Formats: sequence, structure tokens, C-alpha cells
Amino acid sequence: MPSTPLPEDLHPELPDSLQDILEQQQLHLALEWLETHQPHVIADELARMDNVNAGMAFRLLDKDRALTVFEELEPVDQQQILEGLRDHTFLEVVEGMDPDDRARMLREAPAKVAKRVLAGLSAHERRMTSALLGYPEGSVGRYMTPEVVALPQELTVEQALRTVRAKGAHAETVYTLPVVDHGRRLTGIVELRELVLSPPESMVSELVVSEPAFARATDSAEDAARLMRDTNDLNLPVVDSENRLVGLLTFDDAVEVIEAADTEDVARQSGAAPWAGHYMAATVWQLARYRALWLSLLLVAATLTVSVTQAFEGTLEQVAALAMFIPMLIGAGGNAGAQAATSCVRALAVGEVRGSDLLKVIWRECRVGLLLGALLAVLGMIVGTVFVSAKVALVVGITLVVICGWAATIGGTMPLLAKRLRIDPAVVSAPMVTTLVDATGLIIYFMTAKLVLGV
Repeated sequence: MPSTPLPEDLHPELPDSLQDILEQQQLHLALEWLETHQPHVIADELARMDNVNAGMAFRLLDKDRALTVFEELEPVDQQQILEGLRDHTFLEVVEGMDPDDRARMLREAPAKVAKRVLAGLSAHERRMTSALLGYPEGSVGRYMTPEVVALPQELTVEQALRTVRAKGAHAETVYTLPVVDHGRRLTGIVELRELVLSPPESMVSELVVSEPAFARATDSAEDAARLMRDTNDLNLPVVDSENRLVGLLTFDDAVEVIEAADTEDVARQSGAAPWAGHYMAATVWQLARYRALWLSLLLVAATLTVSVTQAFEGTLEQVAALAMFIPMLIGAGGNAGAQAATSCVRALAVGEVRGSDLLKVIWRECRVGLLLGALLAVLGMIVGTVFVSAKVALVVGITLVVICGWAATIGGTMPLLAKRLRIDPAVVSAPMVTTLVDATGLIIYFMTAKLVLGV
């Protein structure tokens, strides 16, 4: 019985790390490693390396494979590779890129690199790239491909397929074919599958999907990408202000847009600045720099907690046992607020919640918080009774109910208010909510203690 060959990425004779091979200066093994791994695996390995080794490995790739690997890299890694290439190789790589991928790289490139890239392009490629860069930052026009096969609506299926064969080699995709009128205004779309399976004499107008989902070039790229997810479209037509076709947002670019948006949200929610590049290639100094600013701001904001504690110093002196439960209470409130904020930011991102739902969200999260607080209050009162006294336990229980209801309400509300004020909701999510709830939670705790204990 013949043995099953190992997958190419699990080649038994080669080390797992390309960098280890290059550091040992075994170029023959490096060539073999590059030949037996997929482009996305090679791109990930290059992103982990320092500039010297990454440039050396890239130059070992043949022209076609090098371009495929290059387009798999993040823009910041692409720039590092380009800096190490000679002019001839440099121009070959950037000329062979798809216009949308090239524009994506130039968005984040230093002005010197961008100028060098544009100057070296052919006139046709330069026009397409400049047109994409002319759209607003974050718009779908920056991410779409202008290389599209558009079909006039009066063609037969046979004529349409002939057009696809003639122009398809220069298009990024031919699976979704926009149908246009004489003014190049979008009238519908037809899938390549429908053309292939239909009789040659049929009219394209009989197969077209009229009123398809589309985006305007100035619309948010994230909104357009999520629209594709909602409609299950492989590609989304992009039009200008007069409904003339200007490009397509392809599935792979839509995935990258959503991934970038989600990565930014995660960074904001964790109290760090968003950044580009491979985690393993970043230095300790870079990682610390992206986190330091937010940690400093949150530390300053946390002085509110110190001020509240100082204001109620007399209460603590009379009932010192209250201090035992401060970490538990502010922790429970902060966690409840962070959960609500995270849920709301996610719901906003995927379109499940709108700004007009503010009052509904407040009512919903308030009830959720009170319910959770009641559950935690039972546990808190048991702990308080065992370690201190029934009266202090009652203070803890009441505080947990109120603080969880308050925290969940704040956590659900702040992202929606931020959205209305045109602020990124993720910025005012978990860390900010937690800091605010810590301070206000202490006020709730000490005021409850004064009422129940009479101190």
C-alpha cells in the first residue's frame, strides 16, 4: 500500500524556521524551504524576520512567486522589503501588484517611498493608483479594484463570454460581472456561473440581477465590507456619485478591511493604541510605546478613586471592615461594565444596534446589571456575614445590586453616545468604563454604608 505523502508545510527534512536556515547561511536549504511552503506561510515567516534576512529570503524567490508573497504581506512589512531591493527589482514588484494592493501599501508608506513607487510605474498603472489614493481615507474607494470586466446590457451570453475572455486576463476577478448602460451607469450584475450555464443566444438582460447591493466610492470601507457579509456577495460593485461603475470591492479585500477594523477595536478595548505589523517582529520598546499612553491616561483617571476614598476617610475610620470589600466591589462593577461595553461595541460594529436604540439599550442593560447584581449579592452577603457581620454584609449586598446595574448601564450607553459624537466607540469601552465605575462604585458603597450603618 503506497504511503501518503506529507503535506508540503510539514516537510520532514527541513527546519521549521526559515530564519534559522539563513542564519546558518545554508542557501540551498533556504531555496528548498521556499519551494515547499505556500505563499502565505512564506509571508508570515518574512514578517517575523529582521530586515536583512527578510530581504535576503525575498530575493531568493522567482519573479512570479515573489509577487504573490509580497501581496500577502502587511504594508509595513512590504515597505521594509522594498527598502532592501535594487531599483530594477523594486520597480518590477510594484508594477506587478494589483492597483488596490499597491494603493493599500502606499497609504501607510513614507512620502519618499510613495514618490519613488509612483515615479517608477507605467502611465496606466500610475493613473489607476493615483485615482484610488484620491478617495477619502477609510473609504471603499481606497480598497476597491478598478480592473473590472463590465458588460453592456444588450449583449447575448455568447458575446458576453467573448468579452470576458478578451478582457478577463487584466481584471482582478471575473466571477461577478457588473452590467452597465451606455453611460457606464450600473444597472445590475450577473455571475459568471450564470453565463456559462445559459444558452449562448440568451440575452444578458434576462440573467441580470437588477438593483444589486452596491457601495458609493466615498462610503466607509468597513460598512461596505459588512454589507458584503450580510448579502453573502463575493464582490460588491462600487459606483460614483452619478451611479457610474468605478470598481469592485473583492472578497479578500473585504476580509482585510474587517480584520483591520476588528484589530483596532480589540486594541482600543484593551487600552492600547492600534498598530500595524507582526507581533513577533516588534521590539519590546515598540510594544511598550503603543501601550504606554493609554495606561498613563487611565492611571490619571484612576486618581478619582483615590479622591473618593479620601473623601470618605472618616467613614472608613469608624467601620474599618468596609475596606476589606473595596477590591471585591470595584472589581465586580468594573467587570460588569466591561462586559456590557464589549457587547455593545460588538453589536454596533456588526449593525445589530443603532444610535436610535439608545433608550432600549439603557433599559436592557440596566435590567441585566440588576439581575447579575442580585446574584452576586447573595454570594457577597454570605462572605460578609462569615468574615464580618450581618450589617456589613447587607451593605455589601445592596451595593453589589446597585453598582452592577449602574455599571452595565454605563457600559452599554457610552459606546452609543460616542457613536453619536462621531468618536470611535471602542475608545470609550472597557478600560474607560472600568475606571469610571471604580470611582462611582466607591461613592455608591460609602453612601450605602452611611444609610445602613448610620456612620
